[in-house]
Amino acid sequence: QVQLVESGGGLVQAGGSLRLSCAASGRTFSNYSVGWFRQTPGNEREFVAAITRSGSNTWYAGSVKGRFTISRDHAKNAAYLQMNSLRPEDTAVYTCGTSTFFPALLSRFYYDWGQGTQVTVSS
Repeated sequence: QVQLVESGGGLVQAGGSLRLSCAASGRTFSNYSVGWFRQTPGNEREFVAAITRSGSNTWYAGSVKGRFTISRDHAKNAAYLQMNSLRPEDTAVYTCGTSTFFPALLSRFYYDWGQGTQVTVSS
């Protein structure tokens, strides 16, 4: 239905910033809420942030609230995750997905996923 491609990951020192992009193909992207998740080896996919279809409301995991900002741009058919004050524990593969629910805090409620982008935060 919707193809998603994440980008913007990389290696950054603690306290630094990264901006992740979620580029979507297909006009139906605007009909869904968007969520960012992250996953480390041996762990379940962890909710990070979500944004409504209109972009008027957002929801954040407590571990990132105040540091990360999720946004979207319908004209560009994309969603973003601005990550500031990064910590080593933020290291993970970050993926974006689409959902018909908001807030959807479980990965099972998302339908389309990107392949993910690696974020590594060094001490």
